[in-house]
Amino acid sequence: MLFTLIKRFIEAVLLVLCLFVSGFVGPAVQAATLDYRQPQSWAYWQEGHEKSVDCFLICPTVCLGGEGHYNLKLDDSQSGELRAFVGALNMERGIYDASCTMYAPFYQQASLAVYKLPEGEQEQYLQLAYADVRAAFQAYLEQSQKPIVLAGFSQGADMCIRLLKEFGAEPALAKRLVACYAIGWRITEAELKTYSHLKMAQGPADTGVIISFNSESPAVQSSLMVPKGVKTKAINPLTWRTDNNYASALHNKGACFTDYSANIKQEQPYFCGAWLDAERGTLKINSKITPLAYPPVLDIFTTGVYHLYDYQFFYRNLQENVSLRTGAYWR
Repeated sequence: MLFTLIKRFIEAVLLVLCLFVSGFVGPAVQAATLDYRQPQSWAYWQEGHEKSVDCFLICPTVCLGGEGHYNLKLDDSQSGELRAFVGALNMERGIYDASCTMYAPFYQQASLAVYKLPEGEQEQYLQLAYADVRAAFQAYLEQSQKPIVLAGFSQGADMCIRLLKEFGAEPALAKRLVACYAIGWRITEAELKTYSHLKMAQGPADTGVIISFNSESPAVQSSLMVPKGVKTKAINPLTWRTDNNYASALHNKGACFTDYSANIKQEQPYFCGAWLDAERGTLKINSKITPLAYPPVLDIFTTGVYHLYDYQFFYRNLQENVSLRTGAYWR
């Protein structure tokens, strides 16, 4: 008993020293909640293991949270939030699983309530989320040598970009990266200058690149993902071009609306046209789609922000593109 108490005291002192030396910031000061060497720490673990490419998929925000509840708790495997966590991944997996072996870690994601806090207060909770994602990614890299599709939506996209900022310059990872689908979050020219190893996609089949866009109606001038005065980098998923030309709905190979069991409940080809806004860099959806028909649902989004539909509006185009880029990687 005495030895155990002394050991815990020493560990606590070392943790405090680490916090002090690192300035109380950064993922290195956080301990991962789960042992990511164990399959039970993953929502998906080696699913479809016969594929020649892996997908490391990071879940979007499903934890609503509230005051005092700013990160998803992982200690109750029967909780509704963890079921929603797997369900949200299932809504996206069909885009990737035909081409990839699937990996998706549980992590202490920041709750929706975090995004209602002042911007200066958000990062501590996002860093806690990233500490788990980072640990999971390192555990994944230790056990697989396959090429990687890194993918995420919303908070998951933010986590993908953080991983690439930290690890993307390493030659071993750069060689393995097929592409990063960081959809539903911003990435700016300033970030690309700071992290010169980050490259945005310029066409349908380039590899080692980031694919990103944020959908909204023509009237929207600001959103949580792309605030007013910020310009994000993006590509149009209908044409896989980065210009501002309008792409008609004839380029849309199918919007698919999925459920928590990965079933496609409704599919509609030629769903919408879109173009990249020259000022905001966002993906503007043509007036055939009305904001009232596709409401923002969550109160942190304003009418006309189609954030929740980024994957679903362009489902078949994305699915085809994952296959195209994974094929291009081997050529």
